[in-house]
Amino acid sequence: METADAQALARFREAQDALPAHARVARAAAMFAWARGLISREIVARRGPLSAERLKWETAMRLYGSDATARSLIQRMLDHVPG
Repeated sequence: METADAQALARFREAQDALPAHARVARAAAMFAWARGLISREIVARRGPLSAERLKWETAMRLYGSDATARSLIQRMLDHVPG
């Protein structure tokens, strides 16, 4: 017998699968923007105000910094952006 959580997850997946492709992409983009905004707010809370450009690259570092190539590219950008 399925748990209530498993049933809810199955209903959620069915509803998502029923959405047209453009709606799924729009939903994913909105969720990504939400996550990026959350990370940006955390960075500002810890470090204080930053320029919009610096905040963009600091956020990118948090999102993609686990990949060595991305980390290197982002660090190069950060090296040229004023605080």
